[in-house]
Amino acid sequence: MPDTASAPVLLGNQPGSFPHSVLAERHPAIIRQVREAFPYEPGQHRALDELLANCTKGEIEPLPADAHDRDLWETWGLREYAGRSWFDVPWLWSESWFYRRLLQAVGYFGPGPWQGIDPFRPSKLAELDSHETDEELAALDDLAHRPAGEQAQALLHGSLWGNRADLGFRLSAEGAQAADAAPGLVADDSETLWSLLDAEGPDSGNRTLCLVADNAGRELVPDLLLIAHLLAAGRIGRAVLHVKPYPYYVSDATTADVVDALRRLTGAGGAAAAYGRRLWSALGDGRLVLRAHPFSSAPLPYQEMPGDLRAEFASATLTIVKGDLNYRRLVGDRLWAPTTPFPDVTAYFPGPVAALRTLKSDVITGLDSRTESELVAAEDQRWRTSGTHALIQVRVPG
Repeated sequence: MPDTASAPVLLGNQPGSFPHSVLAERHPAIIRQVREAFPYEPGQHRALDELLANCTKGEIEPLPADAHDRDLWETWGLREYAGRSWFDVPWLWSESWFYRRLLQAVGYFGPGPWQGIDPFRPSKLAELDSHETDEELAALDDLAHRPAGEQAQALLHGSLWGNRADLGFRLSAEGAQAADAAPGLVADDSETLWSLLDAEGPDSGNRTLCLVADNAGRELVPDLLLIAHLLAAGRIGRAVLHVKPYPYYVSDATTADVVDALRRLTGAGGAAAAYGRRLWSALGDGRLVLRAHPFSSAPLPYQEMPGDLRAEFASATLTIVKGDLNYRRLVGDRLWAPTTPFPDVTAYFPGPVAALRTLKSDVITGLDSRTESELVAAEDQRWRTSGTHALIQVRVPG
């Protein structure tokens, strides 16, 4: 990793900053959304009111003694941060802690009748069942008649730009318009990505792709379509899809969301249904495997991943890391100089890694100086968080 002295860890204690707005504005909005999504009982309403007061004006509190994951969170930093303001600890940690506490407030971890009920499910399903999703799936009928290379590139970009469907981001950025004065794709290492997955290359059938998913709904669908294409085209022999072990960051994908997406595909008809059936079959015969590792919801960068996860990524032909949150965890949630080389900040990663991400937070690496200057001239610093720019960055160990 490069010297981090000049790249401070992002905190939420600076009024007017993007992290501060998430803690002070987005989290209360999410609490209101969750309250309205279900006919929760009085005890849950009280717990949500307490969380609202605590996350905006209070201090971080320990988990109950009988919490199933208390020991895990204490190793993740709870011992250190308890008693401190939510705004004065690393932003990544504070955000993750918010979702853990939200699930506790609504009874997700049980025991009780609300155990396992995803508080974000109504929003996820509404997006998955939307007219926009209908249009995107219908477009697959035309794509099926295009050359294989064109299909691959279209599905890669579908997976990349599908990240705009992040429901949590929409709460604070509804109506953001594309900026025409600067390029949409600020870094593009797609040629390197495809070189690792060359359909004509040796042992292509023995390759394993790990894909670390981000959001459910209209982002997860193109992720699944990309996996289906890579399997069918012989570019990989096996895919491992990493999802969250529990609802997280409003719209992050869980196993239940994968099942919902597959049902949406198989029920759509046409080419979409064919993709869905292929994926359903691939799950059944082991060519597609789901993982829900506890570290997927950890408030820590991937540099601190446990040994079993490191071994899995090390054995993969390529790991694709999707979305903004996973990018922050991949490179470290720091205010890097934008020209800091991406290979330098990911040098710890145990195998080839690719980041597919639309820009929705301040963290960025791997830009050339000219691109950075054009973006700043056109939009000041709004380009970092507007969601109107994207990147494909790849590091291959030397």
